Amino acid sequence: MDILRLFEKADNIETHAPGAVIFTAGEDAHDMYVLLEGEVELRLGDKLLNIIGPGSLLGEMALVGNKHRSATAIARTDCRLAPVNERRFMFLVQETPFFALHVMKVLAERIVQKDNHGG
Repeated sequence: MDILRLFEKADNIETHAPGAVIFTAGEDAHDMYVLLEGEVELRLGDKLLNIIGPGSLLGEMALVGNKHRSATAIARTDCRLAPVNERRFMFLVQETPFFALHVMKVLAERIVQKDNHGG
């Protein structure tokens, strides 16, 4: 099972046009997102941290402890995102071990990236 298939029937899809700010560093965080289509830039100030594509998670720190956004997410292309609130996140972690492992993998990769870039 892949992450896109898990969210293909989500009924709360958000769409963002190129250049739209999805969330801003420092603001309160309540949801994470699964990027279904498009590309998103993750930025800290003027610094480009990463460009992510379909199947990527963004804003996951909101649901694992940090209640403030650590970066700004900007739609690079037309994007479709599935928001995941805390209740849905807990359900998915409990019912879909694949999802829990995927989130842990993403968090581990982000920690390594941060350490390698002096963040």
